[in-house]
Amino acid sequence: MADAVITQDLIRELEPTVEQLLERHLATAKEWFPHELVPWSQGRDFVPGEEWVAPDDNDAARSALIVNLLTEDNLPHYFRTISAMFGTEGPFGEWSRRWTAEEGRHAIVIRDYLMVTRAVDPVGLERGRMRQVSTGVVPDPPTVMDGLAYVTLQELATRVAHRNTGKLLDETGQKIMSRVAADENLHYLFYRDLTSAALAIDPSSVIVALDRQVREFAMPGTGIPDFAKRARAIAAAGVYDFATHHDQIVEPVVLHHWRLPEIEGLSGLAEQARDRLLAYIDRLGATARRLAERRSVRTAIT
Repeated sequence: MADAVITQDLIRELEPTVEQLLERHLATAKEWFPHELVPWSQGRDFVPGEEWVAPDDNDAARSALIVNLLTEDNLPHYFRTISAMFGTEGPFGEWSRRWTAEEGRHAIVIRDYLMVTRAVDPVGLERGRMRQVSTGVVPDPPTVMDGLAYVTLQELATRVAHRNTGKLLDETGQKIMSRVAADENLHYLFYRDLTSAALAIDPSSVIVALDRQVREFAMPGTGIPDFAKRARAIAAAGVYDFATHHDQIVEPVVLHHWRLPEIEGLSGLAEQARDRLLAYIDRLGATARRLAERRSVRTAIT
């Protein structure tokens, strides 16, 4: 009961910030239409039972597109989780609904692009969607602070992954993924700055949550068919790997924007969490550097 009271108090204290950030988002977000980006002239009818033939291109791009889209398809379960955490009324509810509408548009444009270009097996994709949404597995952070920390990292990671995926595609695919990534960046900025406000209200609770979420972070993908294999292909192609995670997600946000080492007034438990997290980030950076060096050596040899 005490935890529930603390959560509701935090949500009420954050509501003015949510209103401000929502107004900023609406003023900044650009209206766009999926049908204007899809190369419809490349399409043709699908014959029932027709066998799909893989194009002669990069399998990493196909893996990245499948993971990106099936993650977007799990939107109903993400909305459920976010609504349960923040509530459905007031500015939090308004933001959640707006976020959901924008994320739904991402699935529309990516799927239409894949169907028109036949870049992936449509039957396998649909079976994967049915399995993914039927399973409904998404991260379920234990507290509001955990939720804010996770979605900040996840939105930024998604932006980076989408943009890097676009680099593996044709010009139209690049435009689509860049457009989607631009939305994800606005989502990231919303959650990043909301987390900053939470840090000012209750730094100790947020630091403890950050410690959990950064150390346990994983890109969404549980339930996606052959996810482990696809994740390896995505990492090998440089779409998203340890180096990306450390250099473009953890270090710039946790260390530089939130200034983790400089936060004062922490409880003893939060101090321990910060020390543990800083040590983890150091290890993550060392691992990222080793992997980058190995990749450079392999590239030089080939």
